[in-house]
Amino acid sequence: MNRILAIIERDLRRFRRSPTLMIVSMVMPLLQLVILGYAFGGKIKNLQVGFLDQDHGMPAVKLKEMAQAVAANARTFQTVAYSDQAVALRDLRNGKINGLLEIPPQFSRKVLAGASPHIGLAEDNTDQFSSSALEGTLNQLLASYNQTPVPARLSANATLSVVEIYPYVPYIQFLLPGTISLAIFVSAMIGGGIIFIDDKARGLHEGYLVTPICKLELILGFTLAGAAKAILSGLVLVTIGSVIAGIPDPLNLMRLARMLLLVMVTSLALISMMFLLMVRVSDPLVPRAIFGVLNTVLFFPSGAVYPTQAFPAWMRVITVIDPFTYAVHGFKQLVLKNTGLGAIGYDLLYLMGFTLITMAAATLLFRRTL
Repeated sequence: MNRILAIIERDLRRFRRSPTLMIVSMVMPLLQLVILGYAFGGKIKNLQVGFLDQDHGMPAVKLKEMAQAVAANARTFQTVAYSDQAVALRDLRNGKINGLLEIPPQFSRKVLAGASPHIGLAEDNTDQFSSSALEGTLNQLLASYNQTPVPARLSANATLSVVEIYPYVPYIQFLLPGTISLAIFVSAMIGGGIIFIDDKARGLHEGYLVTPICKLELILGFTLAGAAKAILSGLVLVTIGSVIAGIPDPLNLMRLARMLLLVMVTSLALISMMFLLMVRVSDPLVPRAIFGVLNTVLFFPSGAVYPTQAFPAWMRVITVIDPFTYAVHGFKQLVLKNTGLGAIGYDLLYLMGFTLITMAAATLLFRRTL
């Protein structure tokens, strides 16, 4: 145990003398949380919608006034009046407007006759987020427009009553669990990959090879030292990130204790994985070259930015074996739902099992050679 502690002490002393790299690894995930959280999480507003009225009857005027009311209040879109269909379509293709709402001739007559009139919507569907927001808003507008002044007392129509068991979750809060996992991963990449390979490139590891320390003690010492730095990064994101994201009661001691446990288990899993990947690598450029690939392969299939239920079958295979998946799921349970350890028991078991397997494999593959 003394030999393992000596390795940990040496690594942490080195970290204390040069903390800039680790500080950057904490700041960058925080920046990503803020930028991505607000870039993807807001409601779409101020879309430009052309309004072409070819009817000019009272029902058409009423519909136009309701659209202007939406533009003035919800501001999902702004209306732009057109009198020429060709000009409106040209502006739509050129990107000056996001959609064109066209009221055809005879619209008012069909409304008064109860003949189910149609309204045309031409939209720029290259942006699916904007087009979906526009369709949803216009469908709600038409639902209000179609309501009868005096509804029947009894109706056979089935309706849906929605009950939300948790408060509204902004996207920045949804993104926080993935950001915590990413901060731990960045620290694991540095502590378990880049620094280890740099030591080998500079010949510093030769000092270990002339000592009686065994392979398991070396791997365990490196893993615990790297995990200590990764835990520090995780705790920064757990506390500061929760405050930035607006998590209710972010400094609740019981929740912080549960999150600390998950941070520790996640750090050990990711550090041991990095040592397994780098145990036979000698070129210091390799970990830097594969950093982006690992980030893509591990972070995005984990459900950190989009639900895994939407993934194709081949991608769900990656999700099942990806340690990020279980870390992100666990942090979502604790951060967004404030659940107990029972809700993350399987996540903890998988990450601990993953740590044991990867650490054992790294020990077997480690060679005590120059």
